[in-house]
Amino acid sequence: MRAVLQRVTKASVTVNDKVVGSIGKGVCVLLGIGSDDTDKDVDYMVNKILNIRVFDEQGVMWKKGVKDAGLELLCISQFTLQSVTTKGNKPDFHRAMKTDSAKTMYEQFLQKLGKTYDASKIQDGEFGAMMVVDISNDGPVTLELDSRKFTYDA
Repeated sequence: MRAVLQRVTKASVTVNDKVVGSIGKGVCVLLGIGSDDTDKDVDYMVNKILNIRVFDEQGVMWKKGVKDAGLELLCISQFTLQSVTTKGNKPDFHRAMKTDSAKTMYEQFLQKLGKTYDASKIQDGEFGAMMVVDISNDGPVTLELDSRKFTYDA
């Protein structure tokens, strides 16, 4: 499971000219589910997204996660994060989980986030829809997360 996490001052997602989710200060998460992802990947991502320290406290950088700071999350399912781009110029999406299974796992991810944090502070887009995601990146702070790659050493 891969995610791109962005610290934002505000973010929203629009489907068919209608805003379906929006937040103020917090984190926008783009989440790509892989064909071999399991419950363990969901658990890893929920923990990491809620607790990774991207917010300042009293002028000291990197002190609080979104959960500790009591801020909001906007989650967007994005299968393209599972693309392979090493061969040729056309992205290969075979690593992405198939639609029905991915939707089930994405819903499981959202439910676990809500149970672990505060469901009222979590917004999301519309799974499988063409979406316009509007963010105001704060910093900018943008992090890549991968539930299967714990180290980037050779």
